[in-house]
Amino acid sequence: MANVKVILRKETKKDGTSPLAIRITKDRKSSYIYLEYSIKQTDWDKAAQRVKKSHPNSTRLNNFLIKKLAEANDNTLENETKKSSVSAKALAESIKPKTKSTIFDQADLYLERLKQDGKFNRYSADKPRVKHLKEFLKNDTAFSDITLPMLERFKASLKSGDKKLSERSAVNHLVVVRSIFSQAIKEGVCDAKYYPFGKDKIKIKFPDSKKVGLSKDDVAKIETAALSDEANHARNLWLLSFYFAGMRVSDVLRLKWSDFQDGRMYYTMGKNEKGGSLKVPEKVMQILKQYEASKAEDTDLIFRELRGVDLDNRFEMERIIASRNGMIDKYLRKDVAKAAKITSPLTMHIARHTFGNISGDTIPIQMLQKLYRHSSITTTIGYQANFIHKDADEALEAVIGA
Repeated sequence: MANVKVILRKETKKDGTSPLAIRITKDRKSSYIYLEYSIKQTDWDKAAQRVKKSHPNSTRLNNFLIKKLAEANDNTLENETKKSSVSAKALAESIKPKTKSTIFDQADLYLERLKQDGKFNRYSADKPRVKHLKEFLKNDTAFSDITLPMLERFKASLKSGDKKLSERSAVNHLVVVRSIFSQAIKEGVCDAKYYPFGKDKIKIKFPDSKKVGLSKDDVAKIETAALSDEANHARNLWLLSFYFAGMRVSDVLRLKWSDFQDGRMYYTMGKNEKGGSLKVPEKVMQILKQYEASKAEDTDLIFRELRGVDLDNRFEMERIIASRNGMIDKYLRKDVAKAAKITSPLTMHIARHTFGNISGDTIPIQMLQKLYRHSSITTTIGYQANFIHKDADEALEAVIGA
């Protein structure tokens, strides 16, 4: 027969309190179910298994402990009745709640899973959005209480007051709320009937964004600008991205010497794990020659930004890439753009827009999908629509004249 007790653990948190827990002991082996409250050791009566009156919420906490102890005893008895041989650990696991059931708990779980999955960019972007949601709600809330009017007020609050966020930023906050709901439904802690998104409910619609790329003349200016050291390195990374159809900076920085074989470049896109190869232009070969002298015996990486970084730790790798990208963009804006006499914005991401702008409607959409490594041609069509102006220009000229 298992022994079930409420105890106060010995470990101490930063605030000087220790966690309350239910201890299940069987065959001299114990397992613990941690409760959501912590108190100071001086407020605990070990013999009586009660919170002392010296604690300001002793009555409420003791009622809570009585309830939890009764539930644990009932569940333990039920499990032992069903199965004669069951360990303390198995009993504890059967009693523990499978997951947390409120919006705050699920939001924290959502962020933790992004971190565990190594998704630094999404984690860093969504963490403040979760913070804004908590600030708006003020108190933890059941999913059933997250109504359409409440979410509409949340969106309105983001676009006004101190925040004054754009429509797109406000919609991104709703996307996070949608993700938290979807997770909670999957975990079985939220009924699908409370899902506030979809037909006749809140619809996620992003406003059109303006994507502007550089011209062929601008690219030529970048290629021929007189640069050295860090500015030249930033220029090289930007050109490599452009020459390989707007390769993302994360993929550029992860390039290895072994990716280049027999005049072709082989790589797998980090964002969607899609692989493929491209012919290596002579312009790329000229850039790579600048780095041959810096080859290292302990790494196959071409560029120094990720040397010494644990590439298997995706979260840390993405964090480092984001930091390095910020420095690269700084050199592009301040040094490269100035030397090339370019007034348009210049960042690593602009290389992708520039490829789209120059390709315009001259390359078949199916080929662009392959070059961009998009999983869906719909994505390619939507992206390339930002740079196709020929039909609209001709229609306008037909009416007003050239």
